Amino acid sequence: MSDEEHHFESKADAGASKTFPQQAGTIRKNGYIVIKNRPCKVMEVSTSKTGKHGHAKCHFVGIDIFNGKKLEDIVPSSHNCDVPHVNRTDYQLIDISEDGFVSLLTETGNTKDDLRLPTDENLLSQIKDGFAEGKDLVVSVMSAMGEEQICSLKDIGPKN
Repeated sequence: MSDEEHHFESKADAGASKTFPQQAGTIRKNGYIVIKNRPCKVMEVSTSKTGKHGHAKCHFVGIDIFNGKKLEDIVPSSHNCDVPHVNRTDYQLIDISEDGFVSLLTETGNTKDDLRLPTDENLLSQIKDGFAEGKDLVVSVMSAMGEEQICSLKDIGPKN
């Protein structure tokens, strides 16, 4: 046995990874996948037969969950793809600032003030109109790969 000291240098950040590997052949429609470094919801999956070099290919068509752009990728079915960790969290809407940021109430009672109003016109008008009418609104925030965006709205009735 040696008495040498081992020193390891770590460059990893603390916490969970933004993605996890999953075999391309196991990813299904309505699942999630990373295409061109963007988290996408899978809209279509088609698999080609094994070719001369022995790999079946999966053709993925996905919609970016934050900006709605359509992206495509072709991956050998036996290879791993990155799949984003996608979380949905509900927050109560407290306030909307002049510059387009929202103030949200977390479950712990703290406020979250770093989110902008959504860019989707329909959702944006529902939030603004409901807030102007004094309704109690709960927004669902989708987060993946370090990005967050308001994706839906629930009306829980008028403020008391």
